[in-house]
Amino acid sequence: MTDAPLSGKTILMSGGSRGIGLAIAVRAARDGANVALLAKTDTPHPKLEGTVHTAAEQIEAAGGKALPLVGDVRNDDDITEAVLKTQGEFGGIDIVVNNASVIDLSGSLDLSAKKYDLMQDVNVRGTFMLSRAALPMLKEAANPHILSLSPPLNTTPRWLGAHTGYSMAKFGMTMATLGMAAEFGDDGVAANTLWPATTIATAAVQFALGGDRMMKVSRTPEIYADAAYEVLCKPAREYTGNTLIVEDVLTEAGVTDFSGYAATPGTPDDRLFPDIFL
Repeated sequence: MTDAPLSGKTILMSGGSRGIGLAIAVRAARDGANVALLAKTDTPHPKLEGTVHTAAEQIEAAGGKALPLVGDVRNDDDITEAVLKTQGEFGGIDIVVNNASVIDLSGSLDLSAKKYDLMQDVNVRGTFMLSRAALPMLKEAANPHILSLSPPLNTTPRWLGAHTGYSMAKFGMTMATLGMAAEFGDDGVAANTLWPATTIATAAVQFALGGDRMMKVSRTPEIYADAAYEVLCKPAREYTGNTLIVEDVLTEAGVTDFSGYAATPGTPDDRLFPDIFL
């Protein structure tokens, strides 16, 4: 492996204006990767920092090339345009990262039909459609990867029953990805999922899962980014169809100390909140 295995590689990512997606993009940019972001955030959100344009600036500052694309992964025309513009700008697509996701942990009786549909449209349909649209270019790439930020298929009552609507949407992302792995393995396209063993300190966690208390027992987005980097550098024909855990990937890569990833420095591992699907 070279010192910069993602140098010149082109990533098409859904979302990525902030949080985990942006951390993954910046990590790849440090190798000199090209990153196209298909995201809705054109102007600043009142509660959330970052837009697709500020994300592009951070990618370029890290050493990569950025293509900010304002669009919605629910819109087929936006997906088609994103794929064509990415190909036009960078000459192809090597990697698709399905990062865009909606979270609502409401119980089944409290979850609105509108939010249920939104989670299905972004998480499941968006993952399938963006991956499918990029596949003709992925099949031509040297080491093509699809990476979806979704959990193992743990359908135990504890987790599936805790938030059925959200669990279905995240498991749908995983099923779409595993299906792509099986369907396009002979073409050399890898498709894997990646999920953390703890919550990650992002705005989504702060606003949707429990505020500052949850942030204090979470890990930083960089742990996710470092694990994603390891996955995307693997030989595609040999490393596909996996539902991976962030910490397991890093342990296999030789990381033995995760303390540097604590969102609140000094938090011991046994205080970190367990992930909602493990």
